[in-house]
Amino acid sequence: MLTCFARTRASRRVEGSARTGVSRLALAIAAGALLLTAPWTRLAAATATFWTVSTQADFLKGDVEDLSIDSDGRIFLGPTATLLSETSAPFLWSVTAAPDGTIWAGSGNEGQVLKIGKDGTLTTFFDAAELEVHAIAPAPGGGLYVGTSPDGKIYQVAPDGTSKTFFDPEDKYIWALATDKAGNLFAATGDKGVIYKITPAGQGTRFYRTNAGNVVTLAFAPSGELIAGTESPGRIFKIDPGGKAFVLLDSPYREIHAVRIAEDGTIYAAAVNGMQGGETRATDQPPRESARPPVPSVSTEITAVSVVESAGTGGGNASPPAPRQPRRNRGAIYRVKTDGLWDTIWDSGDDSPYDVVIEPAGSLLVGTGTEGKLFRISGDPARATLLARASAKQVTALLREPSGRIIGTTSNPGKIFALSSSPARRGTYDSDVRDAGNVATWGVIRWRAAANGGQVEVFTRSGNTATPDETWSPWSKPYTNANGEQITSPNARYLQWRAVLAASAAQGPVLTSVTTAYLPRNVRPEVASITVHPSGTVFQRPFSTGEMEIAGFEENTSDGRQRNQPSASPGGSSGSSAPALGRRIYQKGLQTFVWKADDDNDDRLQFDVSYRREGETAWRPLRRAVWDPIFVWDTTSVPDGTYFIKVSASDAPSNSPGAALVGELESVTFDIDNTPPRIEAQPASRAGARTSIAFVVRDEQSPVQRVEYSLDGRGWRVVYPRDGIPDSRREDFEVTLEVAEAGQNIIIRATDAMNNVATAVADVKR
Repeated sequence: MLTCFARTRASRRVEGSARTGVSRLALAIAAGALLLTAPWTRLAAATATFWTVSTQADFLKGDVEDLSIDSDGRIFLGPTATLLSETSAPFLWSVTAAPDGTIWAGSGNEGQVLKIGKDGTLTTFFDAAELEVHAIAPAPGGGLYVGTSPDGKIYQVAPDGTSKTFFDPEDKYIWALATDKAGNLFAATGDKGVIYKITPAGQGTRFYRTNAGNVVTLAFAPSGELIAGTESPGRIFKIDPGGKAFVLLDSPYREIHAVRIAEDGTIYAAAVNGMQGGETRATDQPPRESARPPVPSVSTEITAVSVVESAGTGGGNASPPAPRQPRRNRGAIYRVKTDGLWDTIWDSGDDSPYDVVIEPAGSLLVGTGTEGKLFRISGDPARATLLARASAKQVTALLREPSGRIIGTTSNPGKIFALSSSPARRGTYDSDVRDAGNVATWGVIRWRAAANGGQVEVFTRSGNTATPDETWSPWSKPYTNANGEQITSPNARYLQWRAVLAASAAQGPVLTSVTTAYLPRNVRPEVASITVHPSGTVFQRPFSTGEMEIAGFEENTSDGRQRNQPSASPGGSSGSSAPALGRRIYQKGLQTFVWKADDDNDDRLQFDVSYRREGETAWRPLRRAVWDPIFVWDTTSVPDGTYFIKVSASDAPSNSPGAALVGELESVTFDIDNTPPRIEAQPASRAGARTSIAFVVRDEQSPVQRVEYSLDGRGWRVVYPRDGIPDSRREDFEVTLEVAEAGQNIIIRATDAMNNVATAVADVKR
């Protein structure tokens, strides 16, 4: 797996950047490119639309600051993510703390370990030769073990910052470090999925090879067994001190990104999805390199290689099992109990979980991307509460200090924050942007809240760009009537509202729903296309009863064809709905037209069909108030000629008379020809043993298409015109007969392009 780095510090780092483990870097870059789109709603123009935000899923679409959102869809004041330090590094991957409150964080693109003192001062504690510090762990005497990538090495750094190479394996990446009770250091590596055991003297041996692409995370169970999470595939291993492994969980996710173990031995794991080979679905985290031979697909933006697993290397001829279907959501939190039973306690949906902290009461704090959200998972069944949001794209690592304070690191940008233990006194919620589909007239805004001695203020702003910018209106003055107040923001296509919650007592306010009303401006309907089917082509109505019925045909005709009822109820056609058509049949003299009409307001549409002859300017009505986008015309009611039809779509059924609009479209020209051609035979002529007869076929409207002759009605023979091509309204023909054929009647049959047929008889004497 490859990636591009934003900065380099030496030529050897440039070379190393081509080999670094970049699932975390690609995670950050992909997250930075995530596009947020406002919802699109198609609305009936005559009816006000009500936009209600009242569930957790609704509220999670917006942005919060110092507010929490619980699973019941309530917004209330939450803890503040207080910034401890904002670094120059774009990525912070790992964090640990000393008993005296000192914090260390491993950074990306700089390959540094940053130190935040008790006074908040930020310094560079260690500067590695490699680009990434994905793993840090306490070392004896108050120092640190530091795992770097690429060309993975483990350094031992003394409290004064002096360092030495502690262990240098052949592996490319050092992803995680953990120490056992005896002081042995265990290292999770890639890209061969090996776990190393390193003694306090720095002597390292291979402890276990997982046959996965990368070992990503390590933790020790109270029983002393090592718990490991892997990538490609995403599995959880339990490995005893002798190196005997047992798979506790074979997940459908690409990677087990973090494992944390409760005091009773219960394992909690954060699983995330990565991009499968060739898959175009956007994700936070492309997979790490696999130990098996990869089939790469290279992305052009970040020069990353996605890996598809090849077949395993096990012996035997048994067919491999069918691959598991990848999960569609970005990640999940698993719980594995001490008896081996596991369950999924939270599906994260659009959020990718990166780290977990177990709280004393048994609830979980989960740091996620791509919006830097912190969730609390609690209860049975577990329910998620959006606890806080960091001002970054990803919350990459979490740490609980002995005092109970929660420390977190972020990426894009790289920050270190602390979660306050008490709720904020004031918080802000900005809704997602509502797209009315067109310039809209805003109605009232109302909300439901419990003040609880506090205050809820609501504001609005509007604009005509999908993303709020300087062209939008300023925030309105606060609305004061929760039961409904006219929105004062100017008419526009997009609307956003803001709620500010402030506490004046021990218990703050709770907001449960906000509703806004608007009426989009009516948009003219559009007739997008008209299809003129060949003359005589009609379609049977698919669900007709009794006699055969023709879709779109509503005429009584002189030849007794039955009149059909309209095929649609007066509910009307809306949008671009097409009629249901059955079997194709042929009916001479009928002409079928089918059209497609669209209305951006999703109004009911009614159609008028009119016609004119070529060369004329006045349109004559053909049929009014057609509900279905299909019409069949009995063309025997008009003279032969070249015609146009025009379809007029009106949204009057959904709008007041003064607001209704009409859209029109003319068809291409088409011919109406219900008159057969004329056959004009010339007297026969004889030359030697042969007799010839010449004749002319004429048609006033359409080309002569086929001419045949028969001797006394015995079999038809095709005859071609003298110019070789039957393509004109006048064609000259000649038929030559042998002596044996002379004296018989010649029957001539001519057919024009509109399937009109004429016959004539010519007598040829011996």
